[in-house]
Amino acid sequence: MTAAAPDMSGQSPESKPVRGTGGAAAIIAGSILASRMFGIVRQSLMATYLGTTMAADAFTAAFKISNILQNLFGEGVLSASFIPVYAPLVAHGDEEEAGRVAGAVASLLVLAVSVFVLVGVLATPAIIPFIAMGFKGETRELTIRLTRILFPGAGIFVISSWCLGILNSHRRFFIPYMAPVLWNVLMIAALLAGGPRVGETELSVVLAWASVAGAGLQFLVQLPTTLKLAGRLRFTPSVREPNVARVTKNFGPVFVSRGVVQISSYIDNFIATFLPTGIVATFGYASAVVLLPVSLFGMSISAAELPDMSRTLGSDSEVAAALRQRLSRGLRHIAYFVVPSAAAFLAFGDVIAAVLFQYRKFTPQDSLYAWGILAGAAVGLLASTMGRLYSSTYYALRDTRTPLRFSIIRVALTTVLGFAFALLLPRLLGIDPHWGAAGLTASAGIAGWVEFSLLRSRLNARIGTTGVPARFVALLWLCAAIAVAAGWGVRTLTVGRNHLLGGLLVLATYGLVYLAASITAGVPEARSALARVGLRRRRPG
Repeated sequence: MTAAAPDMSGQSPESKPVRGTGGAAAIIAGSILASRMFGIVRQSLMATYLGTTMAADAFTAAFKISNILQNLFGEGVLSASFIPVYAPLVAHGDEEEAGRVAGAVASLLVLAVSVFVLVGVLATPAIIPFIAMGFKGETRELTIRLTRILFPGAGIFVISSWCLGILNSHRRFFIPYMAPVLWNVLMIAALLAGGPRVGETELSVVLAWASVAGAGLQFLVQLPTTLKLAGRLRFTPSVREPNVARVTKNFGPVFVSRGVVQISSYIDNFIATFLPTGIVATFGYASAVVLLPVSLFGMSISAAELPDMSRTLGSDSEVAAALRQRLSRGLRHIAYFVVPSAAAFLAFGDVIAAVLFQYRKFTPQDSLYAWGILAGAAVGLLASTMGRLYSSTYYALRDTRTPLRFSIIRVALTTVLGFAFALLLPRLLGIDPHWGAAGLTASAGIAGWVEFSLLRSRLNARIGTTGVPARFVALLWLCAAIAVAAGWGVRTLTVGRNHLLGGLLVLATYGLVYLAASITAGVPEARSALARVGLRRRRPG
């Protein structure tokens, strides 16, 4: 925290209200929604043409393995380490230093990613046992082939995250969060063109190459605006400059923290490979649905808040007050949307899976297994989504180590509970091992709540009380319960009919009743949501 000082407009921080990020968050959420919807279409087509076959398992695992690079160096890590240093330089109009920092970071990133891509391609057979030990024979060989194709694309995604960091610092949110639509479009085109014509193995290879091409297109569409805004870039891979050194210093703990979190994700994938054939693919399909609320509400709000939190100036008490205000407002908005998402996963997970994926090779039984995965994910959905905003607050305070320590605890719990819930519990209960996937996501949810509680407790001790009032959360769950009852009523009337039309009616009823119930209950975020889409009446004059 820094001492209060006049900004470029001549106003001191005390005299300026906290700038809202609702518009920025709405832009990000809208862009992410478009990208995720295209992603859902992509996953739906994968389920249609690949189903839960060996090729689907191999592609899902290969994509996960190649994503090691993106997850360790990509958006979350670079944003947390780069934006808190770069954004203040932009805010103070120091274009020379901002360009020097941006250019140095880009150079270092390209060098590091190039090495990792090369090592990843060459060492794929050695990596497989650590990620997908349960794969044998043809499945293992196809996973190796697909991973080697996908690794360069993951490297391009990392470079794209540099563009995102610069664009976000300049409050340009639309382009970087809309660009993934192009990646999805190319993969959708590959599925539509190859799905009806080639076998599952060949289709998975075509899809991998389409992913690489889409990654390149996603980067190129961001590059012109990035270069224009970044100004005087100097592509010198030097860490001697003080601000570049700060970025690299921040990068280390965030890199490890992100790596630790990803270890949890890869442990889930590792465990899933020991479950029956098709579960890895089903896990991938269901994960696309789970990521929708996490991305729309957790990522969008966190991404919009981080640059402005990083710019906050003033005394310790002033900065703490501003952060509390931003955090509390963001948490309420997250809870308003994530609570009904979790309730929908619990009550209508099979309906959601049927509407999105149940065509041709994806069966009604597969939809039931997906329901189990979604219901398990609902356990920790609110915690993991709100935890993103808490982590952003720590990063804005230049504290990257505290989230790291708590993420290590989370991973340890996820590992122990994951093995117990996914592999041991089904045997003890004498149930179908397919249901171990539900235990896997539930165990991650429990660990997520522990991490969230630690993040909140430590931050409260630092800046004062934060969080969402229990009464507010209880009210949201009550509204969601009313909506679930209405949705089940419609479900009983549509049983045995077309699963697509019936499912859409159930989900539409659920959503509309939740909105109506929350408006009736006087939840401010409900009217705010309507205002964002222009449905609230304009005041005269």
